[in-house]
Amino acid sequence: MLLGLITNPHKVPHTNINSVQNGTSRQMEDSFNIVKHLRLVLEVQPFSYLIAEILHLYLSRLPLVSLPDPKSRSCLCSIFITVALICAIYFTGNAFLAKDFRVFLGLGMNNSQQNAQCGTCEVRLRQQKETSHTSTKCKEKCRPFGSEALPEGIVSKTSNLEMRPLWGDVDKKSPNSVNLLAIAVGIKQKELVNSLIKKFLEHDFVVMLFHYDGVVDEWNDLEWSSHVIHVSAMNQTKWWFAKRFLHPDIVSEYDYIFLWDEDLGVESFHPDKYLSIVREEGLEISQPALDLGKSEVHHPITVRRRNSRVHRRFYRFKGSSRCDNNSTAPPCVGWVEMMAPVFSKAAWRCAWYMVQNDLIHAWGLDKKLGYCAQGDRTKKVGVIDAEYITHLGVPTLGGGNSDGNKSSKELADHSPQSKNTSNSEASATALYEKFDNRSLVRNRSSIEMKIFWERWVKASKEDECWVDPFQNQETEPHG
Repeated sequence: MLLGLITNPHKVPHTNINSVQNGTSRQMEDSFNIVKHLRLVLEVQPFSYLIAEILHLYLSRLPLVSLPDPKSRSCLCSIFITVALICAIYFTGNAFLAKDFRVFLGLGMNNSQQNAQCGTCEVRLRQQKETSHTSTKCKEKCRPFGSEALPEGIVSKTSNLEMRPLWGDVDKKSPNSVNLLAIAVGIKQKELVNSLIKKFLEHDFVVMLFHYDGVVDEWNDLEWSSHVIHVSAMNQTKWWFAKRFLHPDIVSEYDYIFLWDEDLGVESFHPDKYLSIVREEGLEISQPALDLGKSEVHHPITVRRRNSRVHRRFYRFKGSSRCDNNSTAPPCVGWVEMMAPVFSKAAWRCAWYMVQNDLIHAWGLDKKLGYCAQGDRTKKVGVIDAEYITHLGVPTLGGGNSDGNKSSKELADHSPQSKNTSNSEASATALYEKFDNRSLVRNRSSIEMKIFWERWVKASKEDECWVDPFQNQETEPHG
């Protein structure tokens, strides 16, 4: 009855009018004014506000209205009870419905579907106060965080590393410039880096150099120097640079990101053929195999296999850490070394988030890269044998004595040739110890690996919504 009076105050039942005739005309006028007021409230305010207004009006007028009739007092009491029940049902139901709605939105959606719901939009548009003129389309539109004050057409969501001319017409971007080589370099390896970069530029790669020694001008005599990006910071690692300058939105236009060290020989490597194999094999994370006879090898899975195009696992049937066809975890399968990884666009977006801002050596990250493989890491991660490189194993960061001034060509004589992998690792360790602070750098790397592992374990336990696709397959890394 109360809601009927509010929605149509002129339609008052005759029984109510007859009962009021025994009271004063002032009481009737007050009641009629109350109903008119509540109707106006309902037109401009939500239902919860209306309930509060009803309580306020009746409570404020209670002392002023005499109700000698027991039926009137009973009616008023019923109104209070009804309003109280409506309030309880409204607020309790609202809380449950809001919770159930959020759960419903997440049902049946995997991570990719949830990310695709808003496309490249990072954050759902903050909901503004509902007004009658706001359309549903605008309410549900997604916007990057911070861009809400701008019209959608002016928002530029991504960027790239393409250089732009200061004057004249802009040349149309080459359709082949869709891959990126980012490499940490020092001037002592200038000759080796020159050979590497020239080969990539021949295949229309965008190239970005991270100068960890602060020397930039001495590269200007090379013909390609003005066509690549130079970033300089003293004594910083490749992963420090990558975390700060290779944000996924910056490199989103590039299909593949090569994040390489400088001490790599590419005489037998062809970038275009390599990527052709990667695409055909469906690899999201990969690396070229290492020529065992000319390379310093740290992990057997990286060694090139003759008469093979690509391999995804390593076999070791002796010792405590065996690798066979039943192995499902790194380093037996789903693993690449961090000196020459190649990421697809999607894999790098995931890996970038896993790179810790303060752990610049990125030790331990290699065993977790499989989580970014966009599927089964035993299939999506692999080593390309048909296109291989050499790894000279030149120690750079932390070097400072006379040996540290040697070039990569001179240090190539120290690289193991036709040695087994266990001797290779021992040889590499011995070579590192010759350089000032190399032992300190290695020690810090081991500490960072432990920190990374502890963070991973902590994060996986605390995130109740995350499901580990490789549960019970992981083992703690050893430095």
